[in-house]
Amino acid sequence: MPGNTHPRHDPGYHARYPSGSRGAVLGLRQNLAQFMLLVAVNALVGGTLGQERTVLPLLASRTFHLDQYTSALTYIIAFGLSKAAMNYFAGTLSDRYGRKPVLVAGWLVAIPVPLMLIFGPSWAWIVAANVFLGVSQGLTWSTAVIMKMDLVGPKQRGLAMGLNEAAGYLGVSITALATGYIAAEHGLRPGPFLLGAAYIALGLGLSVLFVRETHHHAKLEASQHGATYIDARGNTRGGVGGSAHADLTTRQVFALTSFKDRSLSAASQAGLVNNLNDGLAWGLFPVLFIGSGLSLNQVGILAAVYPAVWGAGQLITGAASDKWGRKWLIVAGMLVQAAGLATVAAAHTFGPWLFAAILLGLGTAMVYPALLAAIGDVAHPLWRARSVGIYRLWRDGGFAIGALLAGLLADRYGIPAAITTVAVLTAASGIIVAVRMRGDDHLSR
Repeated sequence: MPGNTHPRHDPGYHARYPSGSRGAVLGLRQNLAQFMLLVAVNALVGGTLGQERTVLPLLASRTFHLDQYTSALTYIIAFGLSKAAMNYFAGTLSDRYGRKPVLVAGWLVAIPVPLMLIFGPSWAWIVAANVFLGVSQGLTWSTAVIMKMDLVGPKQRGLAMGLNEAAGYLGVSITALATGYIAAEHGLRPGPFLLGAAYIALGLGLSVLFVRETHHHAKLEASQHGATYIDARGNTRGGVGGSAHADLTTRQVFALTSFKDRSLSAASQAGLVNNLNDGLAWGLFPVLFIGSGLSLNQVGILAAVYPAVWGAGQLITGAASDKWGRKWLIVAGMLVQAAGLATVAAAHTFGPWLFAAILLGLGTAMVYPALLAAIGDVAHPLWRARSVGIYRLWRDGGFAIGALLAGLLADRYGIPAAITTVAVLTAASGIIVAVRMRGDDHLSR
């Protein structure tokens, strides 16, 4: 597996990150200016993704005349696979080279995306643009998550993740709504994608000029924190951050996050299923709505409401998970998502679909920051970035699996049957979390 050597064994590591914290201090209030800058950057990251949510499914059918759902959803498969892979490498690279260089690299990779979406003469160009977009999203969004975890320390991790994900998905929502109106007035190309180009330019400028490195904050937490963590065999241990169980290879962290540790692996599968149903919603909902006679503006509203509730809800649910716990919020959220999906499958008009979009957004808001915070609760600060990257590898692999599964089922049985199947899978995932995930250890710290 690439990156199997622990970053601290890299000869250049100690030169880049000498012992000590360089005057770093942990806490949201203490790092508020830098934290809010990263919130703004992540809103731009979300907006870069949001430029596609309303427009691309319609571009597939109207401009490129793709009549098979499986073919039309190839762009989501390409996006999901490339983003999942980059999530994995983002954690390892940010441990080895620092957070800021990875963030900047992610923005640089995004530069060709709007041009390819505007001028692409064939569907292959659109798929290729989504490979670049997935790489960019994996590097930028993962690094923004890691940097906020670094800054706030353990006490307000749920709040930090709620703010981070709220900013990102409100960016998705606002841009999905805006691009729907732009497309209705000016056509599917180029107008909607010019907005994405502006986001990329602004995000790159802010990241280069104003974002500061946060890796030394993680080192400070590792040196001072005496909480419980998981060792390479999946056993719970206590002690200060410099103890032996902090010194794990990437292979060991991968095994813990994916399979061995009950809480980490339960979070990973729930994240995968969450984005599996989001991949279905992204690719098939606009097609279903248009096919049922809704206007492009109505489709834009529905495409925006789901991530808007998802984004805004996390301002509450992230902090709630700090106070009341992660596990049962995740379980309830997966069940609410399942109910929203079932409502979409059964409905035929705008009103019920609007209610279903609210349910789906609410359930996702309950799940998203709590899952990230749960990873941060268990993972040691010295391998937390890699564990977050591996969790996000599984989570965003759900985009590709969801698009492929949804496309195959929709081609064979129709869109409502595909949505119903995914609703059942989502409910089953919540039950797995209820059975497998440990209680909320962070509440006793």
